[in-house]
Parts: sequence; C-alpha cells; structure tokens
Amino acid sequence: MKCFHCCSSQEKAAKGVNKFGKKAQTSKSNPNSPQKEKAALSQQPSPDHNVPKAKASAPEPPKTADGLKDDGKNNIAAQTFTFRELATATNNFRRECLIGEGGFGRVYKGKLDKTSQVVAVKQLDRNGFQGNREFLVEVMMLSFLHHPNLVNLIGYCSDGDQRLLVYEYMPLGSLEDHLFDVRPRRKPLDWYTRMKIAFGASKGLEYLHDKANPPVIYRDMKCSNILLDGEFNARLSDFGLAKLGPVGDKSHVSSRVMGTYGYCAPEYQRTGRLTVKSDVYSFGVVLLELITGRRVIDTTRPYQEQNLVAWAAPMFKVSSRFTQLADPLLKGDFPKKGLHQAVAVAAMCLREDAAVRPPMNDVVSALSFLGNVPPVATTDASSSDPCLESDPLHATGET
Repeated sequence: MKCFHCCSSQEKAAKGVNKFGKKAQTSKSNPNSPQKEKAALSQQPSPDHNVPKAKASAPEPPKTADGLKDDGKNNIAAQTFTFRELATATNNFRRECLIGEGGFGRVYKGKLDKTSQVVAVKQLDRNGFQGNREFLVEVMMLSFLHHPNLVNLIGYCSDGDQRLLVYEYMPLGSLEDHLFDVRPRRKPLDWYTRMKIAFGASKGLEYLHDKANPPVIYRDMKCSNILLDGEFNARLSDFGLAKLGPVGDKSHVSSRVMGTYGYCAPEYQRTGRLTVKSDVYSFGVVLLELITGRRVIDTTRPYQEQNLVAWAAPMFKVSSRFTQLADPLLKGDFPKKGLHQAVAVAAMCLREDAAVRPPMNDVVSALSFLGNVPPVATTDASSSDPCLESDPLHATGET
C-alpha cells in the first residue's frame, strides 16, 4: 500500500488496486480514486516509530512489536520464508498470478508447497517508498495483533534486498472493488451487506484501540484497505503506517502527517497530533462512502460535490434529507430507520472536534443494531486457476 502526505493541496489520481483478491486491471488509472501524495521517509527512524533497521541478510524473526506487551497470549506466529519458496508458490511470479499492483509493489496469488494453502504474496518494490521501516512495522504489528477482523499475516521474507509479506488470501478482494465503478453485470452491494462490512471494520478498529496494549492507531482506514472473505466479512489490511497510541498521561502522539487524501482527520492534518479519534474520523468517511456509494474525492463530479464530506455536511443537520444520501444503486431498498441510524453514526464520527467523536466501542454498539443481516452466499472459487497449478518448470528464485 502506498502511503502519502494527506494534507497536501497537490492531488494526483491514484491507481485502482485490487488487493489479495481479484485480478488486477491493466487499464488506465481510475480518475475517481482518492488523490494521494507521497511523503519522503527520512533515513533514520523517527522517535515515535522506534523500529530498528532491517538487515539485508537471511530472514530473522522480529524480537518485539515495538512496545506491544507480550502477556503470554501474543505469540509470534509469522513464519519466515525464503525467496525461492515464494517464487515457487507464485509460479515464479507469473503475470497470470498478479492480483494487485500499486506504489508499494505487486501482490500475487499463490499456493504454498508444503501446506497447499492459498495465499497472497506482497512483493515490495525495492526502488519504491515503502522501505524497511514500514515492512518491519507491518510484520511486527500483525505478528502480535490477532482478531477475526484483521487480515492474517502468515509470514514474511527478507532475503537479501527482497522484502515480501505473505497473507491469507481474500477471495472477494477489497471493498473498493465492490463499491465503486460497479460493472454492468455485477450486482451492487445491498444495504445489509454494506452494514455488515461497516460493522466488521468497526470491530477491527475497536480491537486496535481498546484491546491492544498499548493501543494501536491504524492511520490508514479506507475502502481499498478493507479486504473481504468469501462471505463479505471485513478484514483490515496494510499496517505499514500503524503507530502505537498515547499511554499514561499523554493525550496524543506526534507524527509526520501520512495517509490518503480525504480520509485524514482535520486536526491531524493541521498539527500532526495523532489520537485514536483520528481513526474514528477516517472510519466515518468509509461509512459515508458505504451509504452514498461515492468516493471521498471525486473530481468527475460538479465542483460542489467533489469532496464527499463537505457535500454531505449540510444534510447531516436535517434528518428529512438523510434519504438523499443513499446510494442510487440501492434503488430505495433499505430500511429507513437503519439508514437514519447509519447516517447519524457517520455524522458523529466526522465531527470537526475530535473530543466529541464517539469511541469505537460506541460505534460498534450502534452498528451492531444494523448488523443483523441475512446470510450471504459464499463465492465458488473452485474453478481452474493457473496460479494454483504446478508450473512445469521449477521456480528459479529469480525475478
């Protein structure tokens, strides 16, 4: 996942990325994707990260998750892989196995030789901006953090200058794949599925804020980072920007402003002061996108509608206008009471004053009322897949 300076006025159309699930598109970048910029990483780790530099040698397991306490329950479960093993798993990184691509590098679908487990392999771009620091942060965070609504890190590889991450495979790709630019023959997400996804994502954030010790600030909540399993259960992914939250009498942590344009909390953009309420704001943006079917930044719309939050703000104040926020693709097929409650939750999360935004446990409670959804049929992924078939030639371990 590419990280960007989220408060810059210079906006660039980002490439659509299908992560850990669907086949990557080779067409031109979608102009509707959130505008992003990259903030240069300094050579030395900043004090708030406290992450050691990676060694360009054989893979070694991380010692600690940057301050996360090991109470006997947080056992490092991530495996170490050699580059040759992952080359074999992806049939030598065949183009047919490519399922995602972006500034961070590429994501391939593969199958581990020893266990036959289907996985997603993220190969970081050696010349890109996602360097050793973010690689280590993601490995250590996901090695110590375990929850049904967080993507499962299976292992990693740090052979030489190669940096790869191995995740469980998410057959339905990301929320972004299903919410925006819906293909003509694809059925749009119905209301209950949208609320199920919102509830799952909120549970993941609640775990990071309230159960992790110390709390973790995700800092990259957006639709492309919410992955979906075969039953549309949400999993938060991409923890390269995650940070440990304030402890003791500290009210915030200071950080260089990073994230995706449109999702960053206003106080974080202005001051660089980061709290768990910054994540609450970003979640409010995602919830509003689920309700409206609109991207947070969409330059193809009339000027007054290009910023989703600014466009919706006047309607938050008049409950009789809440139905105007509903995605037209829903065709009115949603419970009016449920819509009103979802809009009210989004409005509270998007309050300008961080102090009056609700904590994530309150958001979870509010959305659980909307989470009583009918069962969703699983997707049949049993069809022939060249990525899971044996390559007649053994992988050479070279790119």
